[in-house]
Amino acid sequence: MSRIDVELPKLGESIVSATISRWLVKVGDLVQLDEPLVEVATDKVNSEIPSPVKGTIVEILAEVDETVDVGSVIARIQTEEAIDPSLKEEGAALAGEGAERAVGDNSGLDSSEAHTVRPAPLPGSSSQIALSPAVLRLAQEHGLSLDVIGTIRGTGEAGRVSKRDVLEFIQKAQNSSSLGRDKDSKEDSSRVKMSALRKAIADNMVRSFYAAPHASLVQEVDVTDLRSVIKKHKEAFLEKHGAKLTLTSFVAKALAEAIKAYPWINSFLEDDTIVVKKRVNLGLAVAIEGGVIVPVIHDSQNMPLCKIAKAVVDLSARGRSGNLKVDEMKGGSITLTNFGMSGVVIGIPIIRFPEVAIVGLGAVKKVPSVDSAGNIVVREKMHISLTFDHRVLDGMYGCGFLNELKTQLEEKAMHFLEGK
Repeated sequence: MSRIDVELPKLGESIVSATISRWLVKVGDLVQLDEPLVEVATDKVNSEIPSPVKGTIVEILAEVDETVDVGSVIARIQTEEAIDPSLKEEGAALAGEGAERAVGDNSGLDSSEAHTVRPAPLPGSSSQIALSPAVLRLAQEHGLSLDVIGTIRGTGEAGRVSKRDVLEFIQKAQNSSSLGRDKDSKEDSSRVKMSALRKAIADNMVRSFYAAPHASLVQEVDVTDLRSVIKKHKEAFLEKHGAKLTLTSFVAKALAEAIKAYPWINSFLEDDTIVVKKRVNLGLAVAIEGGVIVPVIHDSQNMPLCKIAKAVVDLSARGRSGNLKVDEMKGGSITLTNFGMSGVVIGIPIIRFPEVAIVGLGAVKKVPSVDSAGNIVVREKMHISLTFDHRVLDGMYGCGFLNELKTQLEEKAMHFLEGK
């Protein structure tokens, strides 16, 4: 008989950890090859991890709501037959491939961020406690010095301080600081524990906000003519292409065209090198219960409006119903979010790491304007915001991109509709 370690597989190019959402088996259960063992959540996707072998569950090493690093052993399975060591590696690979049934969120991002976790010794500590990159990153995000980390009692192997230990330390510190507040606060408030998806999104947002210096610009766009085109052609477009013609689909098309003139908008930073992507893989922020997911329209730079419109409708619908595949959440290079659907006029979103830009759409409003003849007329206008990584892009470059996007939307509606 042999014991097989079940490791958390790599779920995406930029994913280095995941949170245990729900175990589907318990110790003593007999499992088959490829049988789902556990559900895990990241900021990009929720996935099921399948069994790499047939056997009996003898150990479960990760608890629900625990965040574990890629490559960590989360369970052990006892098999009846001896297994060649080379087959163990093959089983681990199959487990990674099998984690492709998405049940929630994320969107993956193309980057070099993924890395092998190697413990780092804590300088100046007499016990030389090992710290993983995940722990070091978490400490940096929360402003914890290595001396403070050294005071935390580790529950990991050989007394190692885990990410969970640090999170518990932070939570206790926050609770202690709130003791002096209103004594009736517990009666006047309710506490809701963050879901695994919400926590994963929060981690990604904190990492992006503190890693990249954010700068934002806002441009007003006249969409009167564009809205007239949509109203006039939406029924014929739906009948011909089987997809709804929307403002979002026009913006997605215009964005892909504008990037051709300003390609650095579609890039990411790798150490001191700016990697400019040739493929415009456009992420669409989709609100679901408990969070936001970002499915990706791959190669949108080559798509006519009809295909982009179909993709917008399809990915949004399947995202809300939890039927997206992992590949449909990976490889994003720039993100588009439409908060205007809620009536909000202007918003400044946070960049999705490791991308360098995100575009936000505000609500369309009728406003008084002065035409070329000096007459006051009513026009339909919206605000489009661009938030960008100031390490990669300068303000004037961002202004140029927004002006190009404005031109595309105000002048190219029929051009796009005709498939040009």
